[in-house]
Amino acid sequence: MPDRAPQPVDRQLPTDEARDLISLVRDIAQREIAPKAAEEEDAGRFPREVFTLLSESGLLGLPYDSEYGGGEQPYEVYLQVLEELAAVRLTVGLGVSVHTLASYALATYGSKQQQVEHLPAMLGGGLLGAYCLSEPASGSDAASLRTKAVRDGEDWVITGTKAWITHGGIADFYTVMARTGEDGPRGISAFLVPSDAAGLSAAAPEKKMGMKGSPTAQVHFDGVRVGDERRIGEEGQGFAIALSALDSGRLGIAACAIGVAQAALDEAVTYATERRQFGKPIADFQGLRFMLADMATQIEAGRALYLAAARLRDAGRPFAKQAAMAKLLCTDAAMKVTTDAVQILGGYGYTADFPAERYMREAKVLQIVEGTNQIQRMVIARHLAGPEGR
Repeated sequence: MPDRAPQPVDRQLPTDEARDLISLVRDIAQREIAPKAAEEEDAGRFPREVFTLLSESGLLGLPYDSEYGGGEQPYEVYLQVLEELAAVRLTVGLGVSVHTLASYALATYGSKQQQVEHLPAMLGGGLLGAYCLSEPASGSDAASLRTKAVRDGEDWVITGTKAWITHGGIADFYTVMARTGEDGPRGISAFLVPSDAAGLSAAAPEKKMGMKGSPTAQVHFDGVRVGDERRIGEEGQGFAIALSALDSGRLGIAACAIGVAQAALDEAVTYATERRQFGKPIADFQGLRFMLADMATQIEAGRALYLAAARLRDAGRPFAKQAAMAKLLCTDAAMKVTTDAVQILGGYGYTADFPAERYMREAKVLQIVEGTNQIQRMVIARHLAGPEGR
């Protein structure tokens, strides 16, 4: 029933260049990513060659300055690229988001000299980044991190362990938050650490319920020495840099969530219009029609919210509250939509022969990464009612 087949998302894009960009992304996604996505996820294989292609195609530095090899695209466009990639394979969409997050500190707070020296390779030179904030004992309470950077002449010596690091062990550079001073948020600084630094190592990747192709690992810093020229921003500014990066990163997670949800909806619509029971397509039964309608509505609402937050960011206006709202709403919607997709496919939805179960497993992690959805509610409430315990 081709008249009912899902169609590509009809996007509202600001320029012809943006429309061409989305067309390029869709072509790469369908030609290079989709054919191997299920097989490689099942095998736990990270598609480094895809990221090399994305870098060569100018897709790993989209929101950053063209002076340094970036695409100089507004977040409104960049996030829709993420959504397209995540709809085909979350490992790729989330990987691009994490790389963008890892590049943020230097691109936004780095000195001119640092940017000239490092950004071209980070944004378009085939490198892949990782963002190191969380630790085994400090996840949601990131300001209590214990990894230390001690001054030694013109160098810093970093010692500690970071946890839950996407691209841990395969990244080419790590943006690392480490304690250089007093306890609390004011004693943290940011550093750009190359992956080949002596004393840097990664543990075996975590065994996860989803996103098996994306390595998540602890990263150990055993007396890693970096020059002061690799400190980003001022001493003690690291936590502010980290939070600023996460505001933008949460929009990336929101866009990825909508991508996964859209893929699940498309799968459910295709199945429901082709599967026949009692002499007619199951999509003709009101119960399932209403489920599909609710799924589509949640996706549209989530997309509208993350784009509204992105437009605030692009206009230079505060957007932290809206970013938290978008991350919360979009990831919760993805969990609901993917669960409903499995239900619509029935027994087939519970098998690995169809992608619905993979979407459902992948959606769960999006409610956790870059601030759990409970943390997002705390952030939103602080904007509404002020800090707790005043």
